[in-house]
Amino acid sequence: MTLTFTLDPSLDPALRDDVLALWADVSNAGGAVGFVPPVTPEDVRPELARRLTEIEEGRTRLLVGRDADGTVTATAFLVPTPHRLMRHHLWVYVVMVHPKHQGQGYGRALMAAVEEAARGFDGIEALRLTCRGGTGADLFYTACGYQEVGRVPGAIRVAPGDDRDDVHMMLPLT
Repeated sequence: MTLTFTLDPSLDPALRDDVLALWADVSNAGGAVGFVPPVTPEDVRPELARRLTEIEEGRTRLLVGRDADGTVTATAFLVPTPHRLMRHHLWVYVVMVHPKHQGQGYGRALMAAVEEAARGFDGIEALRLTCRGGTGADLFYTACGYQEVGRVPGAIRVAPGDDRDDVHMMLPLT
């Protein structure tokens, strides 16, 4: 397993297409990244466009992991907390590893790269994220050192009659 991570890569059309394809593939494999399968890249495109606008405005940063072939295999969006009293926390959103690589340590490598990147940001003392209950993601993040700090029961409705908890997790960096 070899992944090379880049923080703030050039947002050229090829990278945009690769992230879009990854997001659709992860969603269609049941990944809890904002969509419920089935989705097409066109379904995901508006959300990616929103994130890319945030990057261009300096409000979000992108971490990309590429495999040995140079294929975009993992991503995470890093977002400073906008509230002036919480600027020492950094949010981690849309954590993705391509389904064909899951179970090979890529997720742990991605989360280690997220932590390393965050340690390079001035004043950041903790990472925060949320995950969809019932997926096992909370167990994965716990294994990566995160602690569950809150849970909102039934906050995520993936289908009628299928409500999931919104699990809040944090990793102190100090």
